[in-house]
Amino acid sequence: MPEESVKNVVLVHGGFVDGSGWQGVYDLLTADGYSVKIVQNPTVSLAGDVAATKMAINAFEGPVVLVGHSYGGVVVTEAGTEENVAALVYIAGFVPDTDESVNTLIADPPPGAPVPPILPPQDGFLFLDREKFAASFAGDVPPGQAAFMADSQVPWGVDALQGTVTKPAWRDRPSWYLLTTEDRMIPPAAQQAMSGRAGSAVTEVAASHSVYVSQPQAVASIIKEAAAQRR
Repeated sequence: MPEESVKNVVLVHGGFVDGSGWQGVYDLLTADGYSVKIVQNPTVSLAGDVAATKMAINAFEGPVVLVGHSYGGVVVTEAGTEENVAALVYIAGFVPDTDESVNTLIADPPPGAPVPPILPPQDGFLFLDREKFAASFAGDVPPGQAAFMADSQVPWGVDALQGTVTKPAWRDRPSWYLLTTEDRMIPPAAQQAMSGRAGSAVTEVAASHSVYVSQPQAVASIIKEAAAQRR
């Protein structure tokens, strides 16, 4: 156990969105004295996103709590082997093992699970159906904000979904998981299976996939738990 909490946090967003959605979490953490960096993933390839995340990690001196939402969970799983990463936090995130990718993790969804409204690829990139974005991705976000998120989607590269993990950081780092019970992008049963396999300390919250936007306090709380290494 460390003598005091880790005070450096790196936040990694997922597919279809950018890092601005973390602002509520950022505001809460910085108000409590944490130093926070937010990665802007290119979301073209897993390797590119891992490189961007490692830059943010290594900009800090001292230990870091590394946080990933959704596809960001794959990124932090691969990038989290950096020496100064003290803990991992998954926010409704994918938790891949060796040689797994988003594609392999979504290949066999639980029976009856909602199907995310992903449109056919355009020039190697994916988008969510704008009309179905709110219901699938942001069910508990105010309608105006959800509409903005739908209209400001970041193209998600098909190659990023195919990127496989080489050495999962959760095998050597303690991990925490915020499980969203109202999620219509990554089924709660899948979240439970992945977090259980990783041995993560799990907290459940009644929230959509956009919990980092709709309930920043719940997200900040689990990050603080990880920073304090309280398990």
